[in-house]
Amino acid sequence: MKKILFIILLSSISTYSQNIYNSQKIDSISSIQNLDEVTVDALRAKDDTPIPFKNIAKADLVKINLAQDIPTLLKNTPSVLMHSDGGTGIGYSAIHIRGSDETRVNVTINGVPYNDSESMNVYWVDLPDFASSVESIQIQRGVGTSTNGAGAFGGSLNIQTAAASEDPMFEITNTLGSFNTIKNSVGFSTGFINNNFEFSGRLSKIKSDGYIDRSGSNLRSYFLQGVYQDENTLIKLLNFAGHEVTDQAWYGVDGETLNSNRTYNPAGEYYHEDGDVEYYEKQDDNYQQDNYQLHWNQILDNDWTSNIGLHYTYGRGYYENYNVVHEDHDEDHEEHGEDHDEDHEDRGEHEEVDTIDRRWLDNKFYGMIFSFSKETEKIDAVIGGAYNVYNGKHFGEYLWKGEAHEEDHDDHDDHEEHGFEYKDRFYDDKGNKEEFNIYAKIDYHLTDQLSIYGDLQYRSIAYDATFSPYSGGGDGHNHGNVGDEVFTEIDKKYDFFNPKFGFFYNLNPNNDFYLSYARAQKEPTRTDFANGNPYPEKLDDFELGWKGKFSNFLINANAFFMLYDNQLVLTGQRDNLGNQIRKNVGESHRLGLEIDTKLFINSKWNLETNFTISENKNKDFYYNFDGQLRGFGNTDLAYSPSIIANNILNFNPNQNLLISLRSNYIGEQYFAQINSPISKLDSFFINDLNIVYDMSIPGLSDDVKLKVLANNIFDVKYSNHGGYYTYDEMENGRTKTYEGTIYYPQAGTNILLALDIKF
Repeated sequence: MKKILFIILLSSISTYSQNIYNSQKIDSISSIQNLDEVTVDALRAKDDTPIPFKNIAKADLVKINLAQDIPTLLKNTPSVLMHSDGGTGIGYSAIHIRGSDETRVNVTINGVPYNDSESMNVYWVDLPDFASSVESIQIQRGVGTSTNGAGAFGGSLNIQTAAASEDPMFEITNTLGSFNTIKNSVGFSTGFINNNFEFSGRLSKIKSDGYIDRSGSNLRSYFLQGVYQDENTLIKLLNFAGHEVTDQAWYGVDGETLNSNRTYNPAGEYYHEDGDVEYYEKQDDNYQQDNYQLHWNQILDNDWTSNIGLHYTYGRGYYENYNVVHEDHDEDHEEHGEDHDEDHEDRGEHEEVDTIDRRWLDNKFYGMIFSFSKETEKIDAVIGGAYNVYNGKHFGEYLWKGEAHEEDHDDHDDHEEHGFEYKDRFYDDKGNKEEFNIYAKIDYHLTDQLSIYGDLQYRSIAYDATFSPYSGGGDGHNHGNVGDEVFTEIDKKYDFFNPKFGFFYNLNPNNDFYLSYARAQKEPTRTDFANGNPYPEKLDDFELGWKGKFSNFLINANAFFMLYDNQLVLTGQRDNLGNQIRKNVGESHRLGLEIDTKLFINSKWNLETNFTISENKNKDFYYNFDGQLRGFGNTDLAYSPSIIANNILNFNPNQNLLISLRSNYIGEQYFAQINSPISKLDSFFINDLNIVYDMSIPGLSDDVKLKVLANNIFDVKYSNHGGYYTYDEMENGRTKTYEGTIYYPQAGTNILLALDIKF
């Protein structure tokens, strides 16, 4: 595989040196814009690609970008729902598309995979204020086009970072808001120097107390970019990084507490001898991630254009835990839904004592992406691929260990009397992964109206890992399929071939139609292996769409039918690290209709509307309940509401003022795969008010924005995510299963106020 990478790189460099296209005079600004798009065009859908997608431009993000993370900024787009641990969209948050969780949403930044290689999660908290450095985002729903990194089962987000600025610029943005939220950011660009060089950057800091008790965030980030361009060449060097220190707010609350004290957070809770409740002050998550990218885009001979990208990401950090031993720990643990609290019976400890520890991640991710594209009147072709390597270390250190409730728990100096050294490692595991993929795409225009689309991808994955309950989340029990073993190490290889094809028909200037089929296959995650013996999953995705364009009305209608084999569905449960547990099931499907419209009522009013109605079903789900394997029939897939609807009503009384009412409705959903009645999450309807006023300050700036974002203006008390667990007890010689739920409450009415000044 490394030889293949070397040959590709060598041949591409040779092509550069021999075939640089200099025979045509090209406008420099147009050239730089076209070349800048080459980095993402290989993965993005175009207007005549037969799949559903939505483009979000920088101008759309600026209006609502006050401090919240990208999942929150995208919550009003079709088939999307999001959730936030802290309840405000700042800190840990996640995005779901078509009911598929964040591990199934493929994210790339300039074509570089961003999903964590082992968990396949996207940790947006490691990219604070990244939206301020984004040029555009394309959201593809379903399998979409071939991409780099983990396969897309629900959708994909392709992010293009900021384009080079033609003119010099300096900007300051500041946000103040509820829960002591403060955001400060400065950005700059030198503009093009001698028409060839540009250097730009951003420095940001966000602090917020959060809605949930002790769910604060202290986030810092920067973004730096250097650009060289001439008529045929664009070279971009990027370095962006984020450092997050967040309180642990991922425990949730049980149903009774939700009604009596919805902001309660049990993280780090312990009791003094006198019975007073205390909270460990350093129960937090501390992680830094540095990203480096180099992209070389080149116009070649015979109308070919190339992109070679090199990338390197270094992430390291920990979360610190005060682990309290309870005499009735199991009952207490389940009652409060404290899935992240790792007692010593779960970890295999023999002595029951309180401890303070740190769980570390130290990982490196690096590789190369490439693409060669050509566009003519008849053909639009792309050949591309990637080779990526991930090396991960998982280890834990004891900071303190003592007798339960009998010592000063903040004193780290008495470690020797308990028989261990300060920062002794109590686990040391690894996770190494290599991936190679190559794809070829072609859009062939048979006539002026009809085109055919083909897309073939081959993925090869090698995964070598060791894990224990400390690093994998497994608790020594199988949560997968009956009879499966629990792994402590694996060495797995997967080879996937994913074909895609479709038709696009332009009936007339007002009506376009398309039909497509796509296959996706996906390997299990580290957590899946820790909790059972998982199998790869497969998806066959059928899409049928219509695009209508009329004088004052735009509509995109799309019907989808997604057939899964061995889908890893969320059961609603979590392991002892808080990871969501998934289980392979036989056959399942998603069938739905998506409508996305924009109505221009008059010169001052317009209305953007989208809604999704869907059926999301698993066939014959089985689960151990009351001591026996029970069939629960055809259940609704967990975390998959059948209705998602959004409205954005925009009012422009003049060219300087925009007032938007942004409405989001999420229908009922189960968060237990057995569809237990207690696991039904109520529907909710949330309205946000967004005001943007453009003005100038004479003698200072002609580009000033005053922005207001009032979230949940009707103060709805709701939760947008939850969890489910069971535990067994013996009663009268028979096994009895008890159920419980946890919820993630979201903030009521809260306000953010921002002032952006550009010089």
